[in-house]
Amino acid sequence: MNRYSARAGWAFFLLLTLAGCAATSASPKVSGTITPPTSPDALSGERPGYVIGYLKPAELPSSQAFLPPPPAAGSAALAADEEAYRSTRVLRDTPRWALAAKDADLTFPNAARTFSCALGIPISEEATPHLNMLIRRVRADASRANDKAKALYKRKRPYLAHGDASCTPKEKHKDDSYPSGHTSIGWAWALVLAEIAPDRMDAIFSRGLAYGESRVVCGVHWMSDIQAGRIVGAATVSRLHGDPVFAAQIELARKEVEAARAAGAKPAVDCAAEAQALAAGQSGAPLKNSPLAK
Repeated sequence: MNRYSARAGWAFFLLLTLAGCAATSASPKVSGTITPPTSPDALSGERPGYVIGYLKPAELPSSQAFLPPPPAAGSAALAADEEAYRSTRVLRDTPRWALAAKDADLTFPNAARTFSCALGIPISEEATPHLNMLIRRVRADASRANDKAKALYKRKRPYLAHGDASCTPKEKHKDDSYPSGHTSIGWAWALVLAEIAPDRMDAIFSRGLAYGESRVVCGVHWMSDIQAGRIVGAATVSRLHGDPVFAAQIELARKEVEAARAAGAKPAVDCAAEAQALAAGQSGAPLKNSPLAK
């Protein structure tokens, strides 16, 4: 049996997702003396504008050890990848295409707005410093967890394989399509934010799924890349729950969300336009085997 059949792939993904959520009960007790930093200057990474994660390299999940290989040539799974890619080409230059281009931007403050509508409050360094730093540091860990698998498989990206254009033409991509790093980041964000605001879970998970699917819409990843990326994101969050600084910051972020709600703060983005773009993408070209294609 192909290890990347739709049923087996989703079963594995859901198992690890539940593991990431269930890890909350095993989180370390947070000492009142832990005050996680909120200034990017205190946590500057190797690249300008990026910060370091919570986990040391040896603490990251080993994606190359637990992910199955990408679909093989001639397999039904690869045919499904090709079909999903073809079905989304009609979205070029539509609002869904434009949203996919926005989702590709992982720089802050732009990336902080991604889940603002789903969460129902503005997210920024000024308004919610701990929440902002939380997602910045989770971004770093969820991204790095893909590196070894990407280096192992060196999969060509779909738009390059087909000689097409992506939604971010200025980006220069390598043959490192599998797994999708953006998707692992987006799904890790969704898991963490759903833990902070469980009453917004449905909206947050829906946006997390759509965030990964933006990579297929954009033409830079295959569907199986984003399915693998979600597994890596869930595995990363499971590891993060063992880190006391992460645990302290998630509690402080929860308090910020509660305070923002009490103050009546609203997202500083056009949530109606975002919802329309996502709805149009689903009705115009639903991604095969996608939970959003209903």
